[in-house]
Amino acid sequence: MKLTIIGYWGGYPKKNGASSGYLLEHEGYQLLIDCGSGVLSKLQNITQPENLDAVILSHYHPDHIADIGVLQHARLIQGFLGKKPPTLPLFGHQLDPYEFSKLTYKDITKGVSYTPNETLTVGPFQVSFLRTDHPAPCFAMRIEASGKSIVYTGDSSFKDEFIEFSQSTDLLLCECNFYRHQNGKSAGHMNSVDAGKFAQKAEVKQLILTHLPHYGDISELITEAANEFTGIIMLAEEFQSISI
Repeated sequence: MKLTIIGYWGGYPKKNGASSGYLLEHEGYQLLIDCGSGVLSKLQNITQPENLDAVILSHYHPDHIADIGVLQHARLIQGFLGKKPPTLPLFGHQLDPYEFSKLTYKDITKGVSYTPNETLTVGPFQVSFLRTDHPAPCFAMRIEASGKSIVYTGDSSFKDEFIEFSQSTDLLLCECNFYRHQNGKSAGHMNSVDAGKFAQKAEVKQLILTHLPHYGDISELITEAANEFTGIIMLAEEFQSISI
């Protein structure tokens, strides 16, 4: 599996950046995980919108889905230009029926509901879900293929169930929207200490901090998390690729 970071800012994209979006590739299959503001523009440095095979969404806050509409129009326009791609499946939950309904657009995209307590097959990937602690219904994902795994937390404050869900994963892509002196629990987010303790208890092989704050020295997040986690820690960076 190869993971490429497309966007990683929390809440909204920083200047010239993008909010949540991650491209996961395996055996020629391209899965986009979340599609926040700025993602479609940045994605085209790596692949074209018509080349995506599927999109999966953690939840429906704008910083995770804002570019779904423009993705739909990009594939529509490619059809007008003679490169009509197949209908793109957009996987999401149905706990917000209105937002889920917008995933289907003409014959361009089709909203496909995942069942949180069942494993979902998407191309070569097996995806399992964990409901997170966040103001909007949101699901973390454990994505497995060829004996390797990635866990993406989506948005959440820390919860004990994350440990078993993420145990021994090859890569933990963990939201980290706050510094250690801040308590993100009421906002449904983790801080650097939460992320580090989480990674250590789950015995993950490496930790990438994402959904980052727009203020302060974000390199401090690594220092703070490293007080808790003894493994490899990185900040998410634009177009950063990790092969697993």
